[in-house]
Amino acid sequence: MTADTQAVPPFEASGLTVAWGGRPVLWNVDISLPARGMSAVVGPNGAGKSTLVKAALGLAPILTGQVRLLGEPAARVRRRIAYMPQRNSVDWDFPVSARDVAAMGLYGRVGWFRRLGRRHLEAADAALERVGLADFRHRQIGRLSGGQQQRIFLARALAQEAELLLLDEPFSGIDAASEAAILDVLAELEREGRHIVCIHHDLGTVAAYFDHVTLLNAVVVASGPPDEALAEDRLRRAYDASGLKPRAVAA
Repeated sequence: MTADTQAVPPFEASGLTVAWGGRPVLWNVDISLPARGMSAVVGPNGAGKSTLVKAALGLAPILTGQVRLLGEPAARVRRRIAYMPQRNSVDWDFPVSARDVAAMGLYGRVGWFRRLGRRHLEAADAALERVGLADFRHRQIGRLSGGQQQRIFLARALAQEAELLLLDEPFSGIDAASEAAILDVLAELEREGRHIVCIHHDLGTVAAYFDHVTLLNAVVVASGPPDEALAEDRLRRAYDASGLKPRAVAA
């Protein structure tokens, strides 16, 4: 990764409005996240946090504006981006092992219809080792704890060797050991020059975990260092923001 790529904002939205069924979820959002440090997007339930990431990936309908990832539209840099969805959106009964999931991070380079060779499986195992799950590589994913399941999807991102990781609630509903393990790996990745953007729910830990915070409730309330973005008056605006959300948008 060159100095030039380090200077490009990893996540940038301008004039972004997203609506479901004519009702806006995000309204005229402008965000430019810094190239260094780990970034969090926080806000109340229904604030549009997950929708922001989905819009960036082309998974939510954009009415106006645009999102650029690593300086480009997502379609141009898809292989350089890893997305970790919320755990409750995954079918954990699907008959695949931890190694199978980690190896999915390799298909962007190998191709979906090519058989993985020994070196590919070794790369998947190395990713599982890094998240502390090497001994669970043959276990069906539904037989793992919530924290272990989250770590599997982080292993998939590691195997992919993505430059930008977009993680939706990676610490939600997991045990303390898994939370610490995930945080350690993310911090290591950031030091290696990867870009980390997390949707985060816990205001009690956000300042300790992240270098940059965007406070969102349909509109951007604040974006900057935690001590600025999480100032009391801004938190009050975001979490008691009945006047912030537009009621409807023209079809």
